[in-house]
Amino acid sequence: MFTFNRALCASVLLCVHLAARQPNLGRPLTPKEIQKIDITIATDGAGLPAGSGSVKGGADVYASKCQVCHGQGGSGGPQDRLTGGIGTLASATPVKTPNSYWPKATTLFDYIRRAMPRQSPQSLTNDEVYAIVAYLLSIDGIVGKDAVLDAKSLPQVKMPNRDGFVSYWPLPKK
Repeated sequence: MFTFNRALCASVLLCVHLAARQPNLGRPLTPKEIQKIDITIATDGAGLPAGSGSVKGGADVYASKCQVCHGQGGSGGPQDRLTGGIGTLASATPVKTPNSYWPKATTLFDYIRRAMPRQSPQSLTNDEVYAIVAYLLSIDGIVGKDAVLDAKSLPQVKMPNRDGFVSYWPLPKK
């Protein structure tokens, strides 16, 4: 009986000791590691990377890396439609696409860069993302057929539904 109590006491003390320790689930990220995964692009364009892409270059990249899922010209395929629908949002049959619905072109860049292609997200170069965005926006006439987008020009693009949202950023000053 004495040995059992001693073992029980030792077990309790070990549990208390382990509970007091940190969970030891990893280590803090270094600034370089954080920079590598912090790829968010603000709607005003803050955080856009260097690079550029043309409509023509975007048509080529789209055909080879996007069309199989999103259809020719972004018309939809097994995955969502990306183009069209401009002017339909107030109708009985609205067509919500990035071009018709999203208020900022920078959001399109952020999403494509972060999540596409679905089978290998973040595998596109910055130049490829700029080019795909230029191509998709050109289909609906949001940018010209000879447009070249970069960190300076992309935030200047006027999306058709830019006034369809209320912005709370930056927050109003009190």
